[in-house]
Amino acid sequence: MIDSVDQGVGRVLRKLDDLGIAGRTVVIFFSDNGGLRYEGKSTDPVTSNAPLRAGKGHLYEGGIREPMMVRWPGVVRPGTTCNTPVISTDFFPTILKIANIRHSPQPVLDGVNIEPLLRGGKALHRNAVYWHYPHYSNQGGVPGGAVRQGDYKLIEFYEDNHVELYNLVHDIGERNDLAAKMPGKARELRAMLHAWRESVNADMPTMNPNYDPAHADQHLTGAKEGPGPLRTN
Repeated sequence: MIDSVDQGVGRVLRKLDDLGIAGRTVVIFFSDNGGLRYEGKSTDPVTSNAPLRAGKGHLYEGGIREPMMVRWPGVVRPGTTCNTPVISTDFFPTILKIANIRHSPQPVLDGVNIEPLLRGGKALHRNAVYWHYPHYSNQGGVPGGAVRQGDYKLIEFYEDNHVELYNLVHDIGERNDLAAKMPGKARELRAMLHAWRESVNADMPTMNPNYDPAHADQHLTGAKEGPGPLRTN
């Protein structure tokens, strides 16, 4: 698969060269989710995201941390890296800015323009990045939401409303839950997550009256506990 993607990207870049427009074309390479760790009922791992935890369908870093590369001749210096977190909703405002297209104030855009990072900047004027995953996945993921602010990331699990807090700089594998040790930070990030969900009118799952705990896990390999008591229409 990696070889196939590499060949496909190569054909796109060669075509830009053939058309003589490579010098004024921005190419963004991005994945829609982290690597697929387990699929369905299979007990064989599809891939490894080590040292990241879990994979596609989960809110741990293995599911939401993805590769991103940008080629912008004359702007992005080849071989440079940036550690500032961005998210896919940032692409739209960024492309509008690059193309010098104005956007009306409504609707409000979810993302921010990351052009300053592409020009060598180190930070964005953004307080946090948010995720909302209000359903179950066939990789064993359960409904939840997450927020990352600086080094800290909080995950809220909607089935039982418990939270987990991690320092991603010191614990990229998310093995040391700090929620009990840092309750103030956990409350702060949780309040931010709730406020963000309300601001975007996020849909939330409801209780499923047909929930049967005897058949809940469906033998999905990728979860400690499989699909549970929520309805995720």
